[in-house]
Amino acid sequence: MANVNIKFNGKDFLLSCDDGQEEHLEELLTHINKKFTDLKSDLGSIGENKLLLITAVQIMDEYFETKKKVDQQKKELHNMSNKFRELKSLVYEYRDKKEEEMKQLSQDHEDFKKEIEKNKENYEKIIETAAEEIESFVEKVNLENPAQ
Repeated sequence: MANVNIKFNGKDFLLSCDDGQEEHLEELLTHINKKFTDLKSDLGSIGENKLLLITAVQIMDEYFETKKKVDQQKKELHNMSNKFRELKSLVYEYRDKKEEEMKQLSQDHEDFKKEIEKNKENYEKIIETAAEEIESFVEKVNLENPAQ
């Protein structure tokens, strides 16, 4: 334990604190002493006990106001965090949906290419068959009507 000699309201006090906390204790007491001195200046001589009580009440009021703000900020941060998670989930869902659509489009493209190739082969067969039939017809006509 460390000891800190402080001055409050013109009086010396020896306080103990954990090792390494001396500077923090001095900072807190400086703040309390300033509050006390300001109130003493504003309110005049109303008695040390009453001034100490009013000082404590004001410091607790500041504490609770700050705590309310911190709690509100935590709540807002939590809400934003939830919104971010929701947005992140939507982004991943959108990405997955688009990847599936692209996969389907790619498959449709491949199917369409195969269909075009098949139609091309069928077209070539039809042309070849038609050419053979025309050739056969011409030969038949030539046989039936020899050159005149």
